[in-house]
Amino acid sequence: MTAAAHAPTASEYIVHHLGHFSSQHQDKIVDFSIINMDTVFWSVFCGVVGCLFMYLAARKATSGVPGRFQAFVEMVVEMVEDQSKAIVHGDRTFIAPLALTVFVWVALMNSLDFLPVDLVSGIMRLFGMEEIHHRIVPTADLNGTLGIALGVLTLMLYYSVKIKGAGGFIHELFAAPFGIWLAPFNLLLNIIEFAAKTVSLGMRLFGNMYAGELLFLLIALLGSAATAFGFVGHVIAGSIWAIFHILIVLLQAFIFMMLTLVYLGQAHEAH
Repeated sequence: MTAAAHAPTASEYIVHHLGHFSSQHQDKIVDFSIINMDTVFWSVFCGVVGCLFMYLAARKATSGVPGRFQAFVEMVVEMVEDQSKAIVHGDRTFIAPLALTVFVWVALMNSLDFLPVDLVSGIMRLFGMEEIHHRIVPTADLNGTLGIALGVLTLMLYYSVKIKGAGGFIHELFAAPFGIWLAPFNLLLNIIEFAAKTVSLGMRLFGNMYAGELLFLLIALLGSAATAFGFVGHVIAGSIWAIFHILIVLLQAFIFMMLTLVYLGQAHEAH
């Protein structure tokens, strides 16, 4: 009876699971002084795992008949290489490995969504820290996805200057697409284009992963219903959504990689 009385409501349950382990409480919509430490930790963790994954693949590579692990890695590398070759017309010495890194990293971060939604809260409860918020999926945090998107923006600007030269890039900002006589309008349009690419790149990944995480929480709440329908519905809905979510996890990683290649490919081209 006491446990039932202290059980969180549905809204409290969702709010708790969507909260971050932050450096301080956020009171404003935008506050750059706050660091979501759970997002930073799991992003770095997935990055390390991805590097170790590719290192082991390279170390165990053989010239003979490849094993399953080597064949899988070779398939991913070949897929990324083909896409980069088709999109980026120029030196791909850095861009192709970058695209591979983006795909593996984002796929690993997305895959954390397959862990049980109550895993971390259950571990926290064991140590008497049930009030501490902690989110596992870095790509379900807008700060994480926009951070990666800002990195892509930096590379877009770098390659725009490298390929076209500083003078050529500045001239393009003011002259494209309607000619130098509409320089102020062209500059505004190009700034909006860079901003829109960055925001849409980060928001697309965040929106899909956040919605997926929220659906897992709603399915978990369905299982908490003290009825046979709630339990059966939880098992069926959870299984179906988990299987479908495998496609979403890989598809979003692929889309993020493709858009990164497209944006860097556009930086190699003159208007």
